[in-house]
Amino acid sequence: MPFARLATATTPTAHIGLGLAAVGRPGYLNLGRDEDLPAERSVDALRERTHQLLDAAYAQGVRYIDAARSYGRAEEFLGQWLDAHPQAEDLVIGSKWGYAYTANWRTRADVHEVKEHTVAMYETQRAETRALLGDHLDLYQIHSLTPESPALTDRRLHEHLARLAEEGVSVGFSTSGPAQAETIRAALDVKVAGLPLFRSVQATYNLLETSAGPALVEAHDAGLTVIVKEAMANGRLAGPHAPPVLRRVAEEAGTTCDALALAAVLGRPWAFVVLSGAATAEQLFTNLHAVAVDLDAEQEAQLEELIEEPEAYWRQRSELPWS
Repeated sequence: MPFARLATATTPTAHIGLGLAAVGRPGYLNLGRDEDLPAERSVDALRERTHQLLDAAYAQGVRYIDAARSYGRAEEFLGQWLDAHPQAEDLVIGSKWGYAYTANWRTRADVHEVKEHTVAMYETQRAETRALLGDHLDLYQIHSLTPESPALTDRRLHEHLARLAEEGVSVGFSTSGPAQAETIRAALDVKVAGLPLFRSVQATYNLLETSAGPALVEAHDAGLTVIVKEAMANGRLAGPHAPPVLRRVAEEAGTTCDALALAAVLGRPWAFVVLSGAATAEQLFTNLHAVAVDLDAEQEAQLEELIEEPEAYWRQRSELPWS
């Protein structure tokens, strides 16, 4: 299991990962992007930004990097950086398949990505990922499983994924939407030759959206590695967008809202890796301060006021503009 390398890592920030969704393409649904990215979002400019972030992350002890086929050119940028940094062999590299990037390097597009969980899509995107990441890939995840996804029942696809696992690449899945818990529990039942297929789950969990928590406990207890994405709710829990309760508790704790939001998730015993979606080195550095945040019971109780109903949370997320 590639995550065994993280289990033995000595850096305090090893369990904060860097997700490349915000820098692998010019458009993303995250608040504050006009301030975060260079005015010219060319391929070269975002390649340089991605490499700056990878330099900073590795130097600060981050040891998990997360990409996807639909993150524009994220795999390309990451593969180039890895080839130039052979000393970074202790990194764990994850990517995802199941969405095709269709925005053609535009900030505004009618459709930014198209979902397809078929054997044909898997074979196509696995070849693309192999071309860009080579032998660096440790974890390959189905991107955004939902209860109705055919990937939960397609036995031929399961056999293909099992063969990938036999080659040494761990197989996982990510989830999305208000029915994450249902998806996770269904995926736990997927077996090939009597053995569980999936070794990891990546789910949205944050101070606003906690509904997947009980299912993530079950996944952890079943032996899956749990990765948490969107811990800052696409920017809603950071900077000027943070709600007053979060700002108040952050001030009491002597930290920033983003570090507090990450710390609250890092404190869950089942969360093995929590992703930072930083778009600047400065954001990354403040995110990493999460490892030094210590919340008391009263502060944690105050933060529970932020919890939203899953349907309301995901509805608001779907209304965020790509920018």
